[in-house]
Amino acid sequence: MDYQALFARILKSVDTAAYQTPVTQVEGPQREVLAEVQALLQGPEFDAEQARAHVRKLHAEGRLDRVKVLSALHVIACHPSVADWPEAARLVGEQEYAALELGGPHLEGNLASVERHRGVLAFLRGHHAVALEYFTRSLERERSAENLGNVLATLLRLGDETEARDLLQQVRRGFPAGLVSELERSILRDPDLALLRSESP
Repeated sequence: MDYQALFARILKSVDTAAYQTPVTQVEGPQREVLAEVQALLQGPEFDAEQARAHVRKLHAEGRLDRVKVLSALHVIACHPSVADWPEAARLVGEQEYAALELGGPHLEGNLASVERHRGVLAFLRGHHAVALEYFTRSLERERSAENLGNVLATLLRLGDETEARDLLQQVRRGFPAGLVSELERSILRDPDLALLRSESP
């Protein structure tokens, strides 16, 4: 894999002179609703059917748009207790169509979510090189700590620890402070990034 080309794409995705880390990747009132959905998915008594019904109810009430509903349903399909890969693949295609239909000022962010979900599916199915390409595309569309974390986690899963550490150091030197701080928090809590915890800032 051509890591220099990959790193160039990743580093090009953030203009440190102009870019400010957003407070959230989700616009308006949907942020709180998605936080509620996330808590439901991470709860000890997770039930896939109840979660799906709740997400669809939120959409019917007008609290989540179609793109966010499909995103949440994709997360449910990829949950370890569900692992419905064909359904996850179907949902990501439907999410892309919904994003294009919705259009508007959040199109790039919605398409970044699509690329991220494709990356997650590839990652969970063991196609890590494919996942890395999807996560890089997602980062190019939406400059976020989550997308950077996914790139780093995939490099580690590929066994490319040196490259992951090099990229992390470049991010720390050149990316906006807010984004770096959020990424550092992810490294501390995400087991897929555990190998980077010994990498001092």
